[in-house]
Amino acid sequence: MNTRRIAVFIVTAALLAVAAPSWSMEKPLWELGIGGGFLLMPDYRGSNKTRAYVLPYPYAVYRGGIFRVQDNILSGRIFKSDRLTLDASVYGAVPVRSSRNDARAGMEDLDPTFELGPALHIKIFEAKDGKCRLTAALPVRAVFSTDFTSVRYEGVVFAPRLNFEKRDVIAHTGLYAGISAGPMFADSGYHSYFYEVEPLYARIGRSVYSPGGGYSGSTMTVGLGKSYRQLLFNTFISADFLHGAVFEDSPLVKRKISWMGGFSITWVFLKSKTMVHDDSLN
Repeated sequence: MNTRRIAVFIVTAALLAVAAPSWSMEKPLWELGIGGGFLLMPDYRGSNKTRAYVLPYPYAVYRGGIFRVQDNILSGRIFKSDRLTLDASVYGAVPVRSSRNDARAGMEDLDPTFELGPALHIKIFEAKDGKCRLTAALPVRAVFSTDFTSVRYEGVVFAPRLNFEKRDVIAHTGLYAGISAGPMFADSGYHSYFYEVEPLYARIGRSVYSPGGGYSGSTMTVGLGKSYRQLLFNTFISADFLHGAVFEDSPLVKRKISWMGGFSITWVFLKSKTMVHDDSLN
């Protein structure tokens, strides 16, 4: 697997993890499986070039008390109470070949980025029957770019979210849904990585540009999922609204609304007989 496919796999796992609803219930301590995912997304937020990615993936879940594996991502639980959970937050962006993106023609390629940091999850409301709940997520993540030979720090992101989740949306079908929305804020380093135009790369129609830090737009994501015997189905669609973002005047921003979506099908072929109460809020 080349470095680009590795990056796409990790980003796809992170995106599907964000989009997949979850509830407190008895679940196996661990699960193993295999699946396939499809992801349609822009090269970067504000790009007018959209690409499709298709990738098989292993499926592994471990619902431990401290260390957890969810959607193939290892995280550590730092603190937990009835309404508060502090754990790790992971996200990322795929690499971009500037030769395949007109807005970035002649510029250096964008390496994949990976974001990691603490996230505070707050349970605001949960119905007595457990079929719907409202939570807030407050993740702060450091952003790194890498070509898999070196790693470079690119800045920091704060992306608070409100999440509404409902189980059994259509009675007796087992269909569950989640809606997540919120603003995003980032420092000048993060914005510069994606939207800066240095004098070396300026040309007609692409003037020199250097963004500052601050408001980075807002995002809304809608996810649907269903389990059927040993199969898990998940899908999502997400929109980034860049109106008012501090970098919206960058010549690299070609669209003020960016869309992405995807779906996955997973076959879970092995489960632990030990059951645990899954109280994950993410």
